Amino acid sequence: MATKKTAAKRVNSFAPKKFEEHTIVDADGKIVGHVRVKPSTILWSPKNGKDWYGVSLKDFGDYAVKNGKKQSK
Repeated sequence: MATKKTAAKRVNSFAPKKFEEHTIVDADGKIVGHVRVKPSTILWSPKNGKDWYGVSLKDFGDYAVKNGKKQSK
């Protein structure tokens, strides 16, 4: 006798985030711009900007190591 498979019940779920976005503010609380981090790129949009400017994670990492100041976590 063959067994009959029952269909698995599907449930609603949240789709994974495709990016993280942060608003950067200065000491006075005014918006400087926005940073969006994706799996392969980092994007920057200036205050009230309609455009995004991006660099690859590799380019960003190379720049940070060459020009950045070593920080503790």
